[in-house]
Amino acid sequence: MTAIDSYSHGVSGEREFGFAQAIKAGETIYVSGQLSHDEEGTFTHPDDLDAQLKQVYANFEKVLAHYGVTRNQVVSQTEYVVNLPEHAAALSVANLAFFGDHRPTSTGVGVASLFFPGQLVEVSFVIDTRLPA
Repeated sequence: MTAIDSYSHGVSGEREFGFAQAIKAGETIYVSGQLSHDEEGTFTHPDDLDAQLKQVYANFEKVLAHYGVTRNQVVSQTEYVVNLPEHAAALSVANLAFFGDHRPTSTGVGVASLFFPGQLVEVSFVIDTRLPA
């Protein structure tokens, strides 16, 4: 039987909606959509894509640290973006800055809206712990 290890940031939305930020099942870690929130779970940086992306990746770093893995082990990301054509260049810059030479698969999904007013982006990830760190 495969062991399951879940991780939460400990913010209110997780309890209210009943989800974990990540679940490790075997050698794979599935990460919920990360968004721009602070330590208390309050949404931050409305309508500022660059600031939201920085916070998304900062929150994702907490997941990586919890499992002792690196961004080089990310195999896939899915970016949900309000007005994707307008923000495509900024997404590219943020991805290159975060991943460097590593190239996970990536799917950009244009959406009409996300959960919070002013929320422009949410990113989910899949990590394979068997890959070199």
